[in-house]
Amino acid sequence: MASETVSKKPSFLAALNYLSLALMLAATWMVFFYAPREAVMGEVQRVFYFHVSAGWVGMVAFIAAAVAGIIYLVRPDKKWDVFSVAAVEIGLVYSLVNIVTGSIWARPTWNTWWTWDPRLVTASVMELTFLAYLLLRQSIEDPERRARFGAIYSILGSLTVPLTYMSIRIWRTIHPVVIGSGDPGAKGNFAMTQPMVFTLLFSLLAFTVFGVTLLWHRVRLGWLTERVEQLRLKVMGM
Repeated sequence: MASETVSKKPSFLAALNYLSLALMLAATWMVFFYAPREAVMGEVQRVFYFHVSAGWVGMVAFIAAAVAGIIYLVRPDKKWDVFSVAAVEIGLVYSLVNIVTGSIWARPTWNTWWTWDPRLVTASVMELTFLAYLLLRQSIEDPERRARFGAIYSILGSLTVPLTYMSIRIWRTIHPVVIGSGDPGAKGNFAMTQPMVFTLLFSLLAFTVFGVTLLWHRVRLGWLTERVEQLRLKVMGM
């Protein structure tokens, strides 16, 4: 069944390709032409929509990898290991976009590309933690042992996700809490108008659909990689 899934692209996945492209284009248009210019920060505030959306998908992807890891430990099935790896890779890409866009936003707002703010530190720790996950897998030859260790690591690594999310609510920080109550004196904080809220919600939708599409493609690629590895092990066994 896995080989058939890989060899033939599902029609729904093909539709998702076009849908995600359309949503991303629409979200980009809303960011630059529909959402109003923020009164204090100006045009640079528009990066906020990409920053938050990328951070959201990155965190969800890491949690999804941990859930797949739990399922694999309970019922060992290679498909969950493939899914977990794919989710981690997607999460790393989105989290990197989150960190980079955050630095772009911080430069004119905080007058620096980087500061040792709790949110920035925890987000970077989260990124490095899951980058180490990939390095760990590369160092283990046995597929079953690699999948088992990867599952355990993804579960432990997922603890950085709630820590990153709650960091600006636990510690005193200059990072604004735009959604929910936060310190009104936080540097960079701003009140969102209704068009801003609509743009943010639509951006979250667009980034999420695009992330699901990328994840599906990566899982299919993972199955191809798995088939190649099985053939390699068979040849080595001969």
